[in-house]
Amino acid sequence: MLTDDLVRHVELHYALGFKFRAQRSLLRNYVAFAELHGDQFIRTERVLAWAVLAPSPEQRRNRLLNVRRFAIAMHAEDPRHEVPAAEALGRGLFRRKLPYIYTADEIQRLMAAAASLPPAGSIRPLTYVMLFGLLAATGMRISEALTLRLADLTEDGLIVSKTKFKKSRLIPLHSTTRKALDKYLSTRLRLATRSDALLIANTGGPPSYEIAAQVFRQLSRQIGLRGGRGQPGPRIHDLRHSFAVRSLEGCPCDQDAISRHILALSTYLGHAHVTDTYWYLQATPTLMGQIAAAGEALQRGGAA
Repeated sequence: MLTDDLVRHVELHYALGFKFRAQRSLLRNYVAFAELHGDQFIRTERVLAWAVLAPSPEQRRNRLLNVRRFAIAMHAEDPRHEVPAAEALGRGLFRRKLPYIYTADEIQRLMAAAASLPPAGSIRPLTYVMLFGLLAATGMRISEALTLRLADLTEDGLIVSKTKFKKSRLIPLHSTTRKALDKYLSTRLRLATRSDALLIANTGGPPSYEIAAQVFRQLSRQIGLRGGRGQPGPRIHDLRHSFAVRSLEGCPCDQDAISRHILALSTYLGHAHVTDTYWYLQATPTLMGQIAAAGEALQRGGAA
């Protein structure tokens, strides 16, 4: 019964336009756990038992709140479904995760590790090299990269249509990025598949978000960027942060140039508001050096 309830719950969110990807995965995990124990309805005790299996307090609370929203919807249909209290595992405080800014060497080591993925000679290692390289070189969201189609690659760049804010945009490509894409396509187009996805796995279709994230964590541990399971470390989304920061580092130290650059960067990243771009910026030694130099110039009476 819980499986049927979940199917309806997920389909409703799809119909409303939500991707509901991470939530669906968590709720499937919970439902499997609950049904394994014979539950036909949501039970607070079972929700908490499942939630505390997560490796960190933040993930435990995230599990609880996801099932709680599911429980509220199901309780409206049938009061036999119990709704756990939002603070059953303590009160959570929002803390923005500190972005990790990758060095060029770390990105190269990540791509080298991807190139060694099994099975050797298959499209799989080539696809993950291309995926991680594309994220680092363009600042795309991983969800955007995984939904690219062959027709989205044009003479002017990549057309990103599956965006967070439902607005398509054109991403111009550096010549080295375009060369890498063309080389990847020379292999990808020789494979017999009905999928028109730009990036494909050995299954003939694009990798799922969950699998791509799992591969990233595996490779990050392999090259020493992350610790063991459950330990925090660089995220795949931090490649987007790194792109934003590195692009700003290369901007001329001129107030008008920086203003124009931030506006262009916001458009390139597909942000709805330029203020959203500021969240992607993080202090680095290079940027702090530029800020210090501008401050000294201002102090001497020059232009900052």
